[in-house]
Amino acid sequence: MPGTGIMPGTGIMPDGPEEPERMYNKEKEPEAAMYTLQPDEKTTPIMVYSHDKLVRGEVVTKDTIMVSRLMRTPAAPVFFHLLKANVVSLGGGAPRVNNFSELYFPTNQCLAYHMTPPQQDTLDYEANEQNRLMLPVSLMAGPFLLQGKIRVSAQLDLTSTLEGMRTPWLSLYEITITSPALPQLRLEVPMALVEATHVSYGFE
Repeated sequence: MPGTGIMPGTGIMPDGPEEPERMYNKEKEPEAAMYTLQPDEKTTPIMVYSHDKLVRGEVVTKDTIMVSRLMRTPAAPVFFHLLKANVVSLGGGAPRVNNFSELYFPTNQCLAYHMTPPQQDTLDYEANEQNRLMLPVSLMAGPFLLQGKIRVSAQLDLTSTLEGMRTPWLSLYEITITSPALPQLRLEVPMALVEATHVSYGFE
C-alpha cells in the first residue's frame, strides 16, 4: 500500500520487531501447486483470520463467483481451497510460519476474510440507498482487531440489526486490521466478511 510502509500484499510493517523476511520470506514461498485449474475456475488472493492463525493464499473458485461475497452464496465452501498458502500460527510463544503449495482450510474456523490488496470487488451496497447509516465499530476476532464500519438501518438499533440477520456473515467496510500478537501487522482494506456470531463488538 503506497505511503504506508507496508510490504505489498502482506500487511506486515518492515520496522516491526519481527523482521518481515522471517514472516513472509519470498525466497521460501511454496512452489506452484500441483493442482490444475479447470476451465471454469480462477484463483484470487485472500487473507483469512481465525482464533489462532493468519492465512494468506490464492483461493480457488468458479469464474463467476465474487470472492468478497463467497460465504454468502449457495456456493459457500466447507473448506477454503488455497494455493501457495502461507500460515502464521499464533498459539502462544513466537509466531510460527508454514508454507504449503496447497491447503484446505475449514471455513467454520474463519472469523473474517478479505481479498488481499490491491485486489477488490465492487462493494455490496448502493451508496444512495435510503435510510442506511455507516456505524463505526471495533471487532475483536481472536487476536485480531478490525476497526471499520458496518452498514445498518436508520430505523433499527444494533441489537435488532444483528438479531435480524439472515446470514451469519456481516460486511465490514473501511477497515484497519491490527493485532498485538503481530505488532508489525497493519493493513487497510475496503471490505471484509466477518462471522458475526464469533466476534465481539466494541464502540467508543
